[in-house]
Amino acid sequence: MLIQILIFLLGGVLAGTFTGLTPGLHINLVGVFLVSLSASLLSSLNPIYIVVFIVAMAITHTFVDFIPSVFLGCPDTDTELSILPGHELLKQGLGYEAVILTCYGSLAAVLILILILVPSILIMPKIYSLTKNILPYLLIGASIFLISLEKKKFSALVVFLITGILGWSVLNMGLVKEPLLPLLTGLFGSSMLIISIKTKALIAKQEVTKPKTRIIKPLIGAVIASPLCSFLPGLGSGQAAIIGNLISKTDKKGFLILLGATNTLVMGVSFISLYAISKTRSGAVVAIKELIGNLSVEILILIMAVVLISGIISFFLTDFLAKFFSQRIEKINYSLLSLLTLVILVLITFFVSGLIGFVVLLVSTLTGIYCISLGVKRTNMMGCLLLPTILFYLIS
Repeated sequence: MLIQILIFLLGGVLAGTFTGLTPGLHINLVGVFLVSLSASLLSSLNPIYIVVFIVAMAITHTFVDFIPSVFLGCPDTDTELSILPGHELLKQGLGYEAVILTCYGSLAAVLILILILVPSILIMPKIYSLTKNILPYLLIGASIFLISLEKKKFSALVVFLITGILGWSVLNMGLVKEPLLPLLTGLFGSSMLIISIKTKALIAKQEVTKPKTRIIKPLIGAVIASPLCSFLPGLGSGQAAIIGNLISKTDKKGFLILLGATNTLVMGVSFISLYAISKTRSGAVVAIKELIGNLSVEILILIMAVVLISGIISFFLTDFLAKFFSQRIEKINYSLLSLLTLVILVLITFFVSGLIGFVVLLVSTLTGIYCISLGVKRTNMMGCLLLPTILFYLIS
């Protein structure tokens, strides 16, 4: 069994590398496919192996997905905030340094997850029982707070409300199979791909130099802010990073460390949340719950071991890939890569969610392009999940 676990762990690392490097392709999509296949083609396979695969894939993705964000300017929902400081360094020929800073944060987050495992299990149920009755009001407060941080507050509110209404409509009309797939792919994937295809930037010659910066301060902000996502559904690592930076203000290099740490911490804490309070806070965890239900102590320990091993492997793998991209970035035909990815996403959406899903993808893509054009942080588009969640708790 150990050999099989190692094989699926390495397979998950490879899959996470692929999803991380491919613009617009998220681990949630792979999770949907694996759950679907587990009832048919993979029915004879021990679901624990699939869980190991998903965990390794999810953790690896949090390391690798900063590469396209920094070098290609095409983020997913978790790495969009890295574009500004990442591209500032890229223009200076320090794209490798930008990526490796996020790697430092992610690796530190993996080690922190092991340290906070037991305290989290003891504390989470108590905090959740205190907050669940006031959850919608906490979400409203968090939404108002994040919008208030924007310079263009009215535009941010418009983005939040437009995507929120779209999310509420899609999630409640009951006509789309796997509604989150076309909704999130359109808002955060295909919209960015189309914009990236139209935008061509000149990249400076890159240097491979190790960064020198303090890591403790940004980690403090990440550790304090990331667990909020365990109790406030709809909040992701982007919002946690914004809050974390307010708690522990840092410079642009420190902010990249903070982003890497929150990206991995939010994912790791979501596994702990499934065990501690039986709540799913990410697509990967939803897939795991559908496969095996709530976690036992033994499976949680296995998951954390996979987190640690895949995290260490991913650090060195991302370091290698960042060097590779730094040396070859000028030769990559990114427009062609984006176009191929866009076609694949359309085909996958049509296959999984049908014709209506394709229509949702189209509407979500146009909405995403409009929202991006308003010049506010893309985290405001998480209104597509926050607003429906707020309404659900208020009505129920």
